[in-house]
Amino acid sequence: MLEETERYLFIYVVSRDFGFAPNPFHGVCTLATCKPDIRRSAQVGDWVMGVGGVRLKATGKCLYLMAITEMMTFDEYWINSRFRLKRPLRNGSSVMMVGDNIYHRNANTGAWIQEDSHHSNADGSPNLKNLRIDTRSDKVLISSHFYYFGSCAPKIDLKSVCYDNVRNYRKFSLNDDTVKRLIKQIEIEYHRDRNFVIADPFDFTRATERVDQETGKLT
Repeated sequence: MLEETERYLFIYVVSRDFGFAPNPFHGVCTLATCKPDIRRSAQVGDWVMGVGGVRLKATGKCLYLMAITEMMTFDEYWINSRFRLKRPLRNGSSVMMVGDNIYHRNANTGAWIQEDSHHSNADGSPNLKNLRIDTRSDKVLISSHFYYFGSCAPKIDLKSVCYDNVRNYRKFSLNDDTVKRLIKQIEIEYHRDRNFVIADPFDFTRATERVDQETGKLT
């Protein structure tokens, strides 16, 4: 008899909430950039929760919660017609400007291509620092079972799972009853809002700006 694989809840602080990472639009929530360690480690069946911090004045609040229902490489994500709307269009609407489907490889050289996006330089050229960080994991996390609260993020009982805002992330076993209860409370209270964008991202009015992950500066 095969031993059942343990599943986890990954919790981290969302320092910038543009609708880019995560990207909750077009009926699917995706984490395709930033947080390469989570993207590398997480598996289908795990959950990811992004919580607010000091910058967003949302400490202790849940910005989003998603069950990982699918995973792809960057190239698979890029060519999949289901996610074509997640390709960025910098002269489009705010939703299109923050598209996260930005990486694929040159078919001849294998080199990474970074599309003109929130992670590019101000002139649209590749930001090599962001590219280096993002491509540390060639994995896109995809969810068709998510709750995205954005700027209406509710306060949740993070103390029940002994979580304090920390750098990087923490992971908790889904075998823990308190962890299961935390997820279940959100599922019950917000079941009618599943797979919807409940409110705009905190930084949505600044969708035209770009970010440098190493410095945190916006341009």
